[in-house]
Amino acid sequence: MTALSRRRFAAVATAAPLLAALPLAAAGRAEAAGRRTTVFVAGDSTASVYAGDLAPRAGWGQALPVFAARGLAVDDRALSGASSKSFADLGLLDALLADIRPGDRLLVSFGHNDEKTGDPARGTDPYTTYQEYLGRYLDGARRRGALPVLVTPVERRRFDGAGHAYASHGAYPQAMRDLAAREQVPLIDLQALSLARWEALGAAATESYFLWSAAGELPNYPDGVADNTHFQAHGAIEVARLVARELHGQRLLPTGSLRRLGDRHITAAELHWPPAA
Repeated sequence: MTALSRRRFAAVATAAPLLAALPLAAAGRAEAAGRRTTVFVAGDSTASVYAGDLAPRAGWGQALPVFAARGLAVDDRALSGASSKSFADLGLLDALLADIRPGDRLLVSFGHNDEKTGDPARGTDPYTTYQEYLGRYLDGARRRGALPVLVTPVERRRFDGAGHAYASHGAYPQAMRDLAAREQVPLIDLQALSLARWEALGAAATESYFLWSAAGELPNYPDGVADNTHFQAHGAIEVARLVARELHGQRLLPTGSLRRLGDRHITAAELHWPPAA
C-alpha cells in the first residue's frame, strides 16, 4: 500500500436490470419520509478523494457531489490503491456498511488493482475471487436495505498506433457484467462509456481529462506529469457526469436528486480538496 493509501485508510478508519424487493421497499420508505439519500462510493484511486497538495488530481467520486441536488449526499469512501479484496480485508467495507442506511445507494467500482495478480493482498481472478468479493458488497448493502449498483472500472488512456482507444481491463468488466445479471442488480457500464468517450475525443484531446501537464504548469507537479490512469479535475467531472447520467437514466435515485447534468461550465473550483493529512 502506498503512503497515500495509508493516509486515506487512516482517515477513513478514524471517520469510522431488476432491483431487489428489500432495497426498493426501504428506498420508498426513506423517500416518503423525506430523508436525505446518501450515495456511498466504494472504489479505487480513479474514484477517490485527493487532498489539496495533489490538486488538480481528482477522482470521479470526488466530483460527483457537483451533480447532487439538495436531497442527495455523496459519501466517497474510495481508497487509492484498493482492490475489491483489499478494501474488504482492510475493514473498510465493514465500516461503510455500519454507516449505510435503508434507502441509500452503494456504488461499487473496482478492477484496476484487482488486475495486479502478482500482489496477494490485492489481486483477484475475474470469475472466482473478484466476483466473490464483489458479492460481499452486494449482500452487505442488501441486508441493510440499501441498493447496490455495480460500476465497471473506468478505462485508462490507451491508444493504438492507428489512434484508436483500446480496452485495458481484460476480463474484469465482463465478469462484473455477468455478476450484475446473475444477481439482478443495476449496472453502470463505465468501462464501455469511458472507452467510447476516449475514442471520440482522440489521443490529444484526452490529455485534458487525465493528469497531464508540462514542467512548470502545475504548482503541485513542477516537473510535469503524464498519468494515463488518473484524472485532473476536468476529467473527473466528465466521468462523474457519465455516472450521474446513468443514475438518472436508469432511475436509480429519487426524482430530483440530480442537477446540472448538461451544465458544461462546471469548474475545478467547485470540487473540494481536503487539507493534506
